[in-house]
Parts: sequence; C-alpha cells; structure tokens
Amino acid sequence: MLEKGLSAQSRTTVTNENTAAAMGSGDLPVFATPSAIPLRCDAGHRRPGGIGLQTAAAAALPAGSTTVGAEMNVTHIKPSGLGAEITATAVLTEVEGRKLTFNVGARDAGGMIGEGVHIRYVVDCEKFMAKLG
Repeated sequence: MLEKGLSAQSRTTVTNENTAAAMGSGDLPVFATPSAIPLRCDAGHRRPGGIGLQTAAAAALPAGSTTVGAEMNVTHIKPSGLGAEITATAVLTEVEGRKLTFNVGARDAGGMIGEGVHIRYVVDCEKFMAKLG
C-alpha cells in the first residue's frame, strides 16, 4: 500500500544541452525551466538512469500497474549556471484511491530553485494502453 511520506530524489548537472539557450526557452546559459520539469517528474516516477517513487513504490503497486502523470504545477524561481548540480525531491503527501499527490522541489548548492505539486494516477498498464487509437 502506498503511504504518505514516501520520497525519492533525482539529480542532474547543468550542461550546455539543458540550458535555456539550447532549449529555446530563453537565451541565457542557465538551467532551462523545460529541463526542470522532467527532473521533478522523474523524482515522482522514474526513467532510465533516474531514481524515482515508481521504483521505490513498485512493491506497493498492484501487479501490472504503473503510475502516469496528470498534472504539474511548479515554480522556477532561481537560475542555476553551467556545472551546477540540481537535486529534485518528490514526497508523497496524499493518497486518494488511485490519485497520488506529491510535493516536489528542486535545489542547487545555493538553495531552493523551484517547488510545486505533481499529481499521478495508478493505472493498470493493459487497460491504459487499450485506450489508444
């Protein structure tokens, strides 16, 4: 059973590839907001090379289930330059049936760079994929 307080982290380093200038979301060599969002999603889920709550919670999910993202409401309030290590944290704060609510935040060595709420739903993989097309 998924319980409040479950948490996970995900990390990345600011490189030329994930800057606002490279991603077209600005023209400065700082960590791009479009790069910050997947990092926080990763802390709420998982991706190859990442660590996330999906991995941490796998034993608590029904067989054949996963979680899917439904909503992300986050801020990006402070720039991080090339070489900065960014750590995103997601903490499960609410479980309402299949709906999971996470508080997410991202920090660099100077402190908080953004925070918000990420909502995911537990789904049966086979049923979910059957809804395509």
